[in-house]
Amino acid sequence: MANELHYQIKPFAKPSNIRALLQLGNTLLPFIGLIIGMYFMILFNVPYVFIVLTSIVPALFLVRLFIIFHDCTHKSFFTSNKAMIILGHILGILTFTPFYKWQRDHIIHHRTVGHLEKRGIGDVWMMTTEEYQEASLIRKIKYRIYRNPFILFFVGPIFLFLIGQRFPTTNTKKVWFSTMITNIGIVAIILAVSFTVGFRYYLLIQLPIIFFAAIIGVWLFYIQHQYEDVYWEHTMRWKSQNAALEGSSVYRLPVILEWFTGAIGYHNVHHLNPRVPNYRLKKAYLSIPDLQKGYIVTFFRSFKLSLLCFYDEKKKIMISYRQYKKLKKLQTSQ
Repeated sequence: MANELHYQIKPFAKPSNIRALLQLGNTLLPFIGLIIGMYFMILFNVPYVFIVLTSIVPALFLVRLFIIFHDCTHKSFFTSNKAMIILGHILGILTFTPFYKWQRDHIIHHRTVGHLEKRGIGDVWMMTTEEYQEASLIRKIKYRIYRNPFILFFVGPIFLFLIGQRFPTTNTKKVWFSTMITNIGIVAIILAVSFTVGFRYYLLIQLPIIFFAAIIGVWLFYIQHQYEDVYWEHTMRWKSQNAALEGSSVYRLPVILEWFTGAIGYHNVHHLNPRVPNYRLKKAYLSIPDLQKGYIVTFFRSFKLSLLCFYDEKKKIMISYRQYKKLKKLQTSQ
């Protein structure tokens, strides 16, 4: 079935420069316009609470820009690789994410998703129940803090994009150069705004936008690979096709949110063939019946998944900390 699916999905793995330019235009221009609008709101002394609420909209556009950036790292957005590298670095500055650094880590994520022996790069830290039982007290505390929903979805995203992405993960020239270009670009924007309208305006506008965008981005990534029946296997049993189809969810979002997220919710399609551009993901999903058998996560049910912490290898399911405590209590009583 896997070979047949690869054959069926291949026609969708073709970028369209016209569609790409239209998407870039209907995302970047409103994003810039909204930022200008927020500036005038501050200028005319609109209560800041309304400005913060308004920032959710440009944050959603920034998420959409990140999806375009993400496509560029997969070489799927334009027909020209050079154009994608240039655009990727520009969008990397806007999204606080170095192009080559993200590309390296994300490709590793694609190659190791669902692989128990190759966790740790480009994914959410996940421990099995047995690993947690055998871990030291310090490691257990670290893990519980990390998987706490407040830390994972509110503190962590801000740290990741504002601080974590400022440092190269390897000493390779490409990653180092890309990280420095992104950092210099961010500083250049800060200085340009500071010497024109003032640093205060930069902070009042940029911070709430990156705050909401980072939360949404991390949430999307989490839901795509953290659900009850997610695929995890050891080396001898791990298969890339199964990991793509069973280890990546189909996140059913309201139409407007699907648009803002570039249809990345059809994540099983993306992992089966990363060369399918975001503007063809939904069509590929709807055109191939076997892809529609993927694990579907609805919008409201997705919030329940935030409590999942561990992978139970015996039952082959993700469980919450409360379920883990019940399991441990049962084991103790036997």
